[in-house]
Amino acid sequence: MATYVTSDAHGHLRALDRALELAAPGADDIVYVLGDMVDRGPDPVGVMRLVRGLRNARVLMGNHEHMMLSTLATGDQVDLLTWEMNGGSATAAGLDACPHAEYVDLMDWVANLPLADAVRAGGRTYLLAHAGFDALELRAYLATAGFGGEGGYGGVPADLLARALAAQDAENLLWIRGDFWGVPTGLVGRDGAGPVAISGHTPTVLLGRYADLMCGGVLDEGGRALMVEVGASWDTGGVADRVDIDCSAAAGAPAGRVGVLRLDDRRVFYADIEEGE
Repeated sequence: MATYVTSDAHGHLRALDRALELAAPGADDIVYVLGDMVDRGPDPVGVMRLVRGLRNARVLMGNHEHMMLSTLATGDQVDLLTWEMNGGSATAAGLDACPHAEYVDLMDWVANLPLADAVRAGGRTYLLAHAGFDALELRAYLATAGFGGEGGYGGVPADLLARALAAQDAENLLWIRGDFWGVPTGLVGRDGAGPVAISGHTPTVLLGRYADLMCGGVLDEGGRALMVEVGASWDTGGVADRVDIDCSAAAGAPAGRVGVLRLDDRRVFYADIEEGE
């Protein structure tokens, strides 16, 4: 059984479909989707339909799903304007075209999505959240369970890490940027052991504004966005403690693409967004 993770398709159904086809998860494999299925691109509802139909999918909420739900719940004009300014028009149009029963079913599904999870794959535990988390707060939570200090965090069970993430402020899990990408998590020790964080939310083409210790460039030779590892240093045994998997689909062509990361061997599958998609 393999574990895959993707994020921030932002309405680009064709690119997400191609990326998943390239990754080719099997019937027993798990696919994590770290939110921001909606807004920006041409077919947000199609992305939600595709993701919901994936076998063994585990879907987390992103800030754009949260914004959508808040706007639809309140009907507030300021909320609506904010949503539209952040690419919500395509989502609103798609939802308007939905049969009522499907609309209600989709929104109920999205409203009940969790905000974070932790999973073990390829001999390491991964912390999954749309935007990131408050690392100091998470380490304090783990300290109450007896982890940290000289013992490090290599042996923390995934279920305890999931509970630690669930205790975080939703605002951080959905929206954090600089305080996450610019500061080491402190969870990977000098022996290289410890959980690694996987998040989206911050397009990698903008990551240099927020992150120190980026492990490589944000674009390939063709000018397409890449997933980027962050935080490898002597203090982490050369292991990156964070990975940004938002391949800038929100920007569309020519730089944007959708990526799928297989955690077991860290192989990445990219599908470029073409003009008109």
